[in-house]
Amino acid sequence: PPAQQFRSPLHCAEISDDGLVYACDRASDRIQVFMRDGTFVREAFVATETLGSGSAWDIALSRDSEQRFLYLADGSNKKVHILDRETLEVLTTFGDGGRQPGQFIGVHSIATDSEGNIYTTETYEGKRLQKFVFRGLGTGRAADQGVVWPN
Repeated sequence: PPAQQFRSPLHCAEISDDGLVYACDRASDRIQVFMRDGTFVREAFVATETLGSGSAWDIALSRDSEQRFLYLADGSNKKVHILDRETLEVLTTFGDGGRQPGQFIGVHSIATDSEGNIYTTETYEGKRLQKFVFRGLGTGRAADQGVVWPN
């Protein structure tokens, strides 16, 4: 079973409108969910084959009334994962390594605005901010969707 403690210092925390705390355990490739009093609720592992700096770098929540989506910045794999906030299932992933629009050198931070736009900032040699306009998701599974921004 996975460790109950964080593998490295907590890398991010985000509080949802319903009071749940979402935490990045970066080096363990996981998101953990707690109640405000610290009671553990659930966890999910993302890109578990990631070594070194891990896959859970930062979290942002969608701004719709249900906060249906959780956006996970994955700097090691140069991607953003979109998860269903209730189930923590990865719905789709976008990005890839590179310097072109939609690609990342090291996506480090992520945020959303009231219009549903997604903003990322990069560390290492990326040194930029990108804005992504969210248009929604299809009904297919993530495994069937392919790459949103191919090389």
